[in-house]
Amino acid sequence: MPDIIAELQKIPPVTRFLCASSLAVTVPTLLGVISPYKMIIIWQSIAKKGEIWRIFTNFFYGGSGLKYLFDIIMLYINSNTLEDTHYIARSADYAWQLLVAASGILALTYPLESVVNAHPLLIALTYLSSVLAPPGTTSSIFGLITIPIVYYPYLLVFMDLLVEGPHTAATGVVGLIVGYAWHWAIYGGEGGRGPLHASGRAPGWLQGLFERPFAGRQPFGGRQPLAGVHISAPRERTAATPGSATTGHRWGKGRTLGS
Repeated sequence: MPDIIAELQKIPPVTRFLCASSLAVTVPTLLGVISPYKMIIIWQSIAKKGEIWRIFTNFFYGGSGLKYLFDIIMLYINSNTLEDTHYIARSADYAWQLLVAASGILALTYPLESVVNAHPLLIALTYLSSVLAPPGTTSSIFGLITIPIVYYPYLLVFMDLLVEGPHTAATGVVGLIVGYAWHWAIYGGEGGRGPLHASGRAPGWLQGLFERPFAGRQPFGGRQPLAGVHISAPRERTAATPGSATTGHRWGKGRTLGS
């Protein structure tokens, strides 16, 4: 057990929080302890009943089955890559920018009546991780075709359109928009500094939550990334999320393991 805890502590803090939150929200619904209805975002329940936890849980309810397994693996890969490279020793800044990105997703998905926003958040992280990857990085789709990694988020949304229809694809487009805005604002200028780079610094209260030594920490936790390794999931039939306009198959989200 101490060895397991030690290994978990090697995971960067924000990535550890995201994955733990996903498990904490999703697993109880899989076990039937909590209804999935309690995890989705319903603005009327928030406004009239004070169920403010829905603002948080709707980003971490992952559904069920093999699709969820690959989604959480992809969440870990994308977030760990970002936090252990571009946000090394700057986890507070990463957390702050995630909060802003999540707020943007909530605003843009409101007209779509999206009740679960784990998908657009994952697409946004995939976009940012892909566009910041070293030039020439590629991604393998089911081991059959290889494409430049920068096109991978767009392919995911295209798959959503083909398999699940316009509603799911529209939420994916929101993820693309937020991911693009994130990259442009923070990294899109000369020298990798966007026009809002300074605004991406975490406020003091958030910095205080992350005050801990980072001495000697190396990118990827001192481990070398596994270049050229990719994960893609098969399609899986799932029931529609409450409030969703679509049913059918869900594509797993392939992603480069490392960079």
